Amino acid sequence: MENIGQFFPLILIFVVAYFFMIRPQIKRQKDEKKFTSELKKGDRIITKSGLHGKIVELNDKDFSCVIETMAGRLKFDRSAISMEMSKKLSAPAKK
Repeated sequence: MENIGQFFPLILIFVVAYFFMIRPQIKRQKDEKKFTSELKKGDRIITKSGLHGKIVELNDKDFSCVIETMAGRLKFDRSAISMEMSKKLSAPAKK
């Protein structure tokens, strides 16, 4: 019984690390995968580098998309897309 008492702080550290570090990271990865799979033509997006544009083509073969910007059309990997703005732009402004 004394041996379990010695390992209790170590076990407690692993449990805390799981709930505060590992579990949120797994949830974030699931949310990002869901977001990239739900992208469609016409969505207004922002890339992680801050480029604004509209999706004009999706390619499932290499998991990329073509984005139309004011400078022309650019091909990006879907993982480079940060957020979708269509819903935020069409939503009524909150006061």
